[in-house]
Amino acid sequence: MDLSYWEKKIFLKNIDVAIIGSGIVGLNAAFNLKKNNPSLKIIVLERGILPSGASIKNAGFACFGSPTELLEDLKTISENELFKLVEKRYLGLKRLRNNLGDSFIDYHNWGGYELFDNEAIYTECSEKIDYLNKMMAVITGKKELYVKADHLIKEFEFEQIKHLILNKGEGQIDTGKMMLRLLSKVQQLGVIILNGINITSLNDNEIQVNNEWNISAKKIIVATNGFAQQLLGNNLEVTPARAQVIITSPIENLTIKGTFHFEKGYYYFRNIENRILLGGGRNLDLKGETTTEFGLTEIIQNRLEEILSGIILPHKKFTIEHRWSGIMGLGNDKMPIVKKLSQYTYCAVKMGGMGIAIGSLIGEEVATLVDNDL
Repeated sequence: MDLSYWEKKIFLKNIDVAIIGSGIVGLNAAFNLKKNNPSLKIIVLERGILPSGASIKNAGFACFGSPTELLEDLKTISENELFKLVEKRYLGLKRLRNNLGDSFIDYHNWGGYELFDNEAIYTECSEKIDYLNKMMAVITGKKELYVKADHLIKEFEFEQIKHLILNKGEGQIDTGKMMLRLLSKVQQLGVIILNGINITSLNDNEIQVNNEWNISAKKIIVATNGFAQQLLGNNLEVTPARAQVIITSPIENLTIKGTFHFEKGYYYFRNIENRILLGGGRNLDLKGETTTEFGLTEIIQNRLEEILSGIILPHKKFTIEHRWSGIMGLGNDKMPIVKKLSQYTYCAVKMGGMGIAIGSLIGEEVATLVDNDL
């Protein structure tokens, strides 16, 4: 495709910072750079019509760690590393809310619940509640963040569930409203956002688009999360992971309110208005779900429907109104990768499925790295 004189001059010349990826991290990097340096010419390049990956496809959990997830992570990383990461998530959520405003993102602190159908796993977890509360109090200032909540099982009308543990600090947002607000704030600052840009390679400070033309920038930030290896190679320790999601039609007299985690977080659901959104099942086919391809599979979709009808909504009539998938960025640990890769290139990737919580802070961190070098 031939570009006009005007396209090249106004949009693609004299770029200070080019950011690849218009998700939570990329837009927050642009927001912080432009806010601190209004004269910078910043361009955000996105291959989708809307932000691809997970930012606008996720379930909208404003969460920072369910009990079983935290205890499972302690088996692979140190206590100090884990709670530093949890603190980043907690502070990242505060930054998200402060930057965008609770009313604009439809934030509600209705609590987050972990469901248990296994007595042994619950016993192991419940015995650690005091320990977790002690560690989390340092981060959140709340003395009893996690509490037992078995009395709510009947109110929620769950079946096959033996125990509940409530996280009082967990909330939920409307993912679409969050991205709309973030896009609006970034564009109001004068950041240029271009969609439908298929980047085929990076070479020093040159970005090749569609194998046809190049964009030059003084600095380049790669904020493509699960798609990072496509541009940066396999040396970067980040693996794509597909997450499948379904949402029901409206349900009469829905009593469920809050965010819910099941089977160590491999399944998660929430109310959205008077519907139920349910996602997960990646553990049924970890190899198959390690992909950058969007799509749905029969084995996972069937299991999601089984959980809906057998556990979450056993006495309710519903239909599945919509199904979709998103691509996360995972690794051997859950620490995001924020680093300078070369004289020109930086990356902020591997959100570990916690982009809502940590994305605002990670975008700010990579912006600071770049700002120091400009």
